[in-house]
Amino acid sequence: MRVAIWAAVVAAWLFASATPSSARGPYGSITVGNWKGGAFTDDKSGAFTHCSAGSTYQSGIFFMVAVAANGSWRLGLAHDSWRLTPGEAFPLALTFDGQPAFNVYGMPLGEKLVNVEMPVNSALINQFRKARQMTAFAQGQLFQFNLNQTAQLLPALLNCVVSVKKNGVASAGEFAVATKPAAAPPQAAPNPPPQKQAKSGTGTGFVVSSSGHVVTNHHVIDGCSEITGNLSGEAPIKLRLVSSDETNDLALLQAPSPFKDVAKIRQNAILVGDGVVAIGYPYHGLLTSDFTVTTGIVSSLSGILNDTRFLQISAAVQPGNSGGPLFDLGGGVVGVVAAKLDAVRVARATGTIPENINFAIKTGALRDFLDNSAVQYQSAEWHDATKRETSEIAKAARGFTLLVTCKVNEQTAGAKKPGN
Repeated sequence: MRVAIWAAVVAAWLFASATPSSARGPYGSITVGNWKGGAFTDDKSGAFTHCSAGSTYQSGIFFMVAVAANGSWRLGLAHDSWRLTPGEAFPLALTFDGQPAFNVYGMPLGEKLVNVEMPVNSALINQFRKARQMTAFAQGQLFQFNLNQTAQLLPALLNCVVSVKKNGVASAGEFAVATKPAAAPPQAAPNPPPQKQAKSGTGTGFVVSSSGHVVTNHHVIDGCSEITGNLSGEAPIKLRLVSSDETNDLALLQAPSPFKDVAKIRQNAILVGDGVVAIGYPYHGLLTSDFTVTTGIVSSLSGILNDTRFLQISAAVQPGNSGGPLFDLGGGVVGVVAAKLDAVRVARATGTIPENINFAIKTGALRDFLDNSAVQYQSAEWHDATKRETSEIAKAARGFTLLVTCKVNEQTAGAKKPGN
């Protein structure tokens, strides 16, 4: 069956409640290599429902990726030879880049089509986003998928959703425009261009144990041949990498000897509207050699596309803040500063410049990471009596907030560039 026919049938069924005629499209287009698709609407109401794109592989299987108007993700798999029972769970084993398989249950939506939900905060979608190869084992058959082009496809799907929600299907065009993605996953802004021989970058970290353990972002130390850290005004010391979690963008370092002060991680949940304080080393050496302090509130308890691993905060952060502590007004750590929304990209796509949209990794992910690394950290409880002045929080943070410097040797510099 041709790609265009499968695209219409699969896209219609994935978000329809009754028959394929319940969806209409595509409007506009998504063209990324062999992936083809666009935007779709409900045939009865005319309301925008989703954006999707698919491709047929040599095995005869048709593979589609879709993002709903509400931000939910799903996969569609279809094959002419399948004879499925609608409503009866369909077991699938999905493997990404040879990692341990995800045993999932798809839902047949017709004789030949299976729908697989991908919750936005799940390990499944995290693996899918960064994988180059995927295999699916179903009904005794093994299907292989090359995912090299998903780096361009996924931003195109997000661009489609944001653009259509803003401008409607009447203005739909080609959504796979590399220079104009409407919304990218949280990412850190790069450093100013380094000198040709200065293969280094900086970020922030904070001490979490009496054994000298330091937390920062994975992307701050990724590809580093040497990592050093220093408290404000003190000499750098060499830090060794203990463990890292690329999915949740966390890394654990350790100094050769303990620090005098240790950050405390808040136990009870922070709420929307609560005040926060971000401390870090943005643009180190360009603005100041000391850390900077910014304040704001928790704007949302989730990040882009409802990613519940993140807090959205209004406290201003810049390149160099990555990996730094985010405090509540009592001085307890409530997050790890991770990223700011790419204002230039969003402005190109929407015509408006976003302000004060930044992200921090929640302490739930941080606690799990430290527990898995067998680190004994200190906890703190928040209550009104613990509220302190911002200056007091900054003074306390001076004893455990580090400038983290990444150096890359000539062999790895071409492959990876330090960033924050």
